[in-house]
Amino acid sequence: MKKACRDILESSKKHGWVTEPLAKEILQMYHIKTSHYYWIKSPEEINNISSSISFPVFVKVVSPEIIHKTDCGGILSNVKNINEIDAAFEKLSSLPGFNGVVVDEEVQGVEVIFGAREDPQFGKVVLIGIGGTAVEVYRDIAIRMAPLSIDSSINAIQSLQGIEILQGFRGREPVDIEHLAEVFCNFSKMVHDMRNDFDSIDLNPVICRGSDAVVADARILLNNR
Repeated sequence: MKKACRDILESSKKHGWVTEPLAKEILQMYHIKTSHYYWIKSPEEINNISSSISFPVFVKVVSPEIIHKTDCGGILSNVKNINEIDAAFEKLSSLPGFNGVVVDEEVQGVEVIFGAREDPQFGKVVLIGIGGTAVEVYRDIAIRMAPLSIDSSINAIQSLQGIEILQGFRGREPVDIEHLAEVFCNFSKMVHDMRNDFDSIDLNPVICRGSDAVVADARILLNNR
């Protein structure tokens, strides 16, 4: 594990979890692509990013006291210009533990989820599933022990009942399964490296389109060891 990753985990233990922008930093250390984002901590910083933003964007609160952002109105979508980012920053700044906002690009594609949990028998395991309502309604997930080989990652993806969604269902652009498997493999290596530090990890959604797989949101819950 890289020292920068260890430093983030250690500094986050007092809160019990890793906030989204720091979690995305960890993912990038493991060659897992994330959505293009800016962590804005003051209104003055907003103008500095005005020329490099592609609208619309999400604006999401960053707070160690807020794990579930949607429960408190901590995510604003379809933000169309700099003035709306200013207004979103002001609105979200009233939330407890406010530590800035993430201005995050909106990415389109097929939604997949990655996760990691503690299994009573096998220890830390990783899971992959078709995202959106499919994972909630059909529980279409594959569970494997970490770390994985590329072949094992491909096998996990191909075992999903909703594999046709990834293969170009109803004329959609098919997802590059081998690339998605590589990303899932990298995730499993991260999970293995961090196995003594976390209780659960959720990457939801991972947006897939063609040969791209981009993590749009990430949450890492830590243990007390």
